[in-house]
Amino acid sequence: MTDKTFIIKKIQQLKEEKNAVILAHCYQNIEIDEVADFVGDSLYLSQQASYTSKDIIVFAGVYFMAETAKILSPNKKVLLPRKEAGCLMADMIDINQLREFKAKYPGVPVVCYVNSSAEVKSECDICCTSSNAVSVVKSLGAERVLFVPDTYLGNHVSKQLPDVEVITYNGFCPTHLRILPDDVDKMRSLHEKAIVLSHPECHQEVVKRSDFTGSTSQIINYVKKSNEKEFIIATELGVKERLERDYPDKEFYLVSPKAVCPNMKWHQLEDILNALINEEHEVVVEKNIAKKALAPIERMLGLRD
Repeated sequence: MTDKTFIIKKIQQLKEEKNAVILAHCYQNIEIDEVADFVGDSLYLSQQASYTSKDIIVFAGVYFMAETAKILSPNKKVLLPRKEAGCLMADMIDINQLREFKAKYPGVPVVCYVNSSAEVKSECDICCTSSNAVSVVKSLGAERVLFVPDTYLGNHVSKQLPDVEVITYNGFCPTHLRILPDDVDKMRSLHEKAIVLSHPECHQEVVKRSDFTGSTSQIINYVKKSNEKEFIIATELGVKERLERDYPDKEFYLVSPKAVCPNMKWHQLEDILNALINEEHEVVVEKNIAKKALAPIERMLGLRD
């Protein structure tokens, strides 16, 4: 029995013994899928965190995701296998910066991208993910909205809803901004028949060069439904790896070798095992913050397209 096989077997055993569930984001190292109960984007994983009856949630993702799981399941023990797994975008805004931003636009509702801390969520009106941002903003029925922290997702929403003024905070995803317009042009020249699929966190010049822009789940679903055979993937490496695994009859090209999120790649199978053995790196959200942050998250989850 190889070390990897032993680790996977031990993880499965401990999941049963400790009544645990493993949630994994699709930017994670693909080996994590072998032990994960649910793999998907932020919206899907938030939903699973709210539904679970398990006692322990092991979250293979980044810190804000584990915080969201804790807010939705306050009586569960939520573990982040590697405490270093943070999010540079989420770190670009704190509660004081949010308050300063809101003070410039009194009375304007605030839409908070889920890529943010619990504290920031606690002072927003509604949360969103990249897959539902347009429908969330539309649901407010407002002429103006504030959008934090990702200016690129906010700009993407603005283009879909021209009657709404979307005022964005100047945050961004460093991984997606490492994807350059020239990268798209170069890959198109190499693979003329390929369809370009991009994430809305990318620069707008990358989006303009794309055939389709959507969340990770929307990109995966596009490939599933498409009759095309070649795709240029302009988002994180993990999406391309899973598409290659799930659709072996199609060809996928990563737009740039720089499209890798180092924080998402922290977790290894050994870390999942250690989290279950030691139940360490528990995520705790202060009760008052959690109560306030729950409302905008639940408003998002309650929406129906």
